[in-house]
Amino acid sequence: MSLTRAGFAPLPLILTLCGVIAHAQAQQPPAPAAPGAAATPSPAAAGLSILVVDVQSLLQNSKSAKMVRQQIEQKRGEYTKEISHQEEVLRQERDTLQRQQASLSADALNQKAKDFQQKVNELDRAVQAKRQALEKSNAEALEKIQEAMLKIITGISKDRKANLVFQRSELVLFDQGFDVTDEVLQKLDEQLPTLTVNFAAPVAAPAPPTQPAAAAAPAQPAPKKKK
Repeated sequence: MSLTRAGFAPLPLILTLCGVIAHAQAQQPPAPAAPGAAATPSPAAAGLSILVVDVQSLLQNSKSAKMVRQQIEQKRGEYTKEISHQEEVLRQERDTLQRQQASLSADALNQKAKDFQQKVNELDRAVQAKRQALEKSNAEALEKIQEAMLKIITGISKDRKANLVFQRSELVLFDQGFDVTDEVLQKLDEQLPTLTVNFAAPVAAPAPPTQPAAAAAPAQPAPKKKK
């Protein structure tokens, strides 16, 4: 029931592979080439400008992303400490119940065991609620960073008249001159140096409804004795 190993599902990245950031200007259809003339590159290909951005690096190294991770880990530590205390209380209650087995009637022992299991189930639901709240808070904070990142990349692409922007993780080989990650990081740190996480309140799932006891079968009349 510990939260120390709880991870976060990766968010969908805002930038898509081959996403068009700046609209290419409309081109007139090329005139038919004269017979025997050498093929010439199209105007669109000649004016193609590409940028590459390492999005994962920005989400790891920007000031705002580091601040988000620090806040998330601090809240995770608070939840872990709280849950550990509740687990210790339940362990003590379990030990007490085991010592009382010999002195309790079967009905009383069954009722105490039922109450104890209910507390264990409630703690399990509380752990899940805290984990989901952390994931939601982290996702919302990273979304704000991604929105600021996209605006910066859009501005850079317009300044450089770029037609396409690629994610670094989707490419195998490319000219490092296309990479604008450092420029984006500098602007991102200037525009979003801090970010406070808005923590969502944990909401535990309701307990599953208890199954009603099976109705007793109607008593069958006793067979009549043969004379």
